[in-house]
Amino acid sequence: MKDTRIKYKIVAPRIPKQLEKFQSFNNNIQKYDSLCMGVICDCSIENQTAEHVSFEKMVFRNVTFKHISFEFLDLTDVRFENCDLSNVDFYGAIIHRVEMINCKFMGINLNEATLQNIRFDNCNGSYASFTFSRCKLVNFKECLLRNAIFQEANFDKVSFEHSDLQQAEMSGTKLKGIDFSNCEIESMGVKIEDLYGAVFSPTQTVSLSKLLGIIIKYDSE
Repeated sequence: MKDTRIKYKIVAPRIPKQLEKFQSFNNNIQKYDSLCMGVICDCSIENQTAEHVSFEKMVFRNVTFKHISFEFLDLTDVRFENCDLSNVDFYGAIIHRVEMINCKFMGINLNEATLQNIRFDNCNGSYASFTFSRCKLVNFKECLLRNAIFQEANFDKVSFEHSDLQQAEMSGTKLKGIDFSNCEIESMGVKIEDLYGAVFSPTQTVSLSKLLGIIIKYDSE
């Protein structure tokens, strides 16, 4: 059967092939600091708090972020590979042309963030919070998003592929045009009015029946 799911082109990060490898990352990041054109790998970045930090044309590979608060962060043309960003605070971040591949971002705070041209591939984002975020051209592929919060978010060309959204909260977010048919959506929190135009499989409609206040009756043989 032909896949009729809408495909959106996500613009990849514009990262030069040759980048300097930063040997260490021991500097204390300050407000308005900028880091660009480099690779950081196989290390831990810990106990950093600063606002309006920017990372541009960077690759983070096998990096663990611990006790990090970068509110109003600016991420442009950045790739995270096999990184752990669990519980980091990126409140109000502006994130453009970024990829997260095989990463953990459990409990990340992306409330009121702006995301455009973002790809999440095979990531664990359970309990991540995107409340009041603005998401345009964002793709979640094979991601674990249980209990994630997308409440009152603004979605424009957002897609979910083979992802687990069980108990995710999406109330107040318009879901028109989003195809959930190959995702797990059991107990996903939504409002009836937000479901207009969303796409679900026949099996998923059973999960949604309680929300809609209807009873599905099967003919007995």
